Amino acid sequence: MPQFYLPQPWETQKPTAIPSELAHHLRVRRIQVGATFPVFDGNGQVAVANLLTFTGKAGDVQLSEIRTDIHREAPYAITLAQGLAGGDKMDWIVEKAIETGAKSIAPLQCERSVIKLTRPSDAERAQKRLLHWQGIVQAACEQCDRTVFAEIEPVQTFENYLKMHQKPQLKLLLSPEAKKSLYLSLLENAPQDLILMIGPEGGHSLEEEAQAQLAGYQLVSLGARVLRTETAGIVAITAVHSIWGAELQALMKNRPI
Repeated sequence: MPQFYLPQPWETQKPTAIPSELAHHLRVRRIQVGATFPVFDGNGQVAVANLLTFTGKAGDVQLSEIRTDIHREAPYAITLAQGLAGGDKMDWIVEKAIETGAKSIAPLQCERSVIKLTRPSDAERAQKRLLHWQGIVQAACEQCDRTVFAEIEPVQTFENYLKMHQKPQLKLLLSPEAKKSLYLSLLENAPQDLILMIGPEGGHSLEEEAQAQLAGYQLVSLGARVLRTETAGIVAITAVHSIWGAELQALMKNRPI
């Protein structure tokens, strides 16, 4: 059975009321009174919930076996700085970034972004998009059993992001024209927090690449083929886990007892 999001506060000495959104999920899945199911709070806490009462729109659960479980979180934090993409591509990117293990997602208004969300007149629309993406984060965590929500930053311009984010040390901008490979860059660096910057449709402009280099970004490539914007970040995140995950396992295996 998949896990369900149950926000804090959690009661331990008495039943905990379930919110309407969770009640809807339980109704759709035909979960009956007396059933148990796993819940998480988005901050690493998990528990077993026993459904005590349920009307179809509200109910109560008794929580037990409350504990911290963050074993699916990597020891390094990956930030996906994603150029805004058109259509429903951003929804897909957010969902797959969560499934593959991104810790933070920063939607960026780039020179070649199809949609525009950083003008003062766009504030309400940008906020609606942000809330929508946060809902996708929750649903993706429920599906892939992550217990910690990734952060979705407010939409900002490419230039402002470069000014605001001085850390982490390793900052990589994916460019099909780069001479150095992502693979080589990851091998040269120990596992650590990093930013993966992906352009929108059409990629970053030459001026943006130059600005990023001045801000400490390395230009790296994913190989000979040019990937779509909705593919590149997911491939890059997976590559990080494949290379650094294997390195961490080797270090743990060889660690003296």
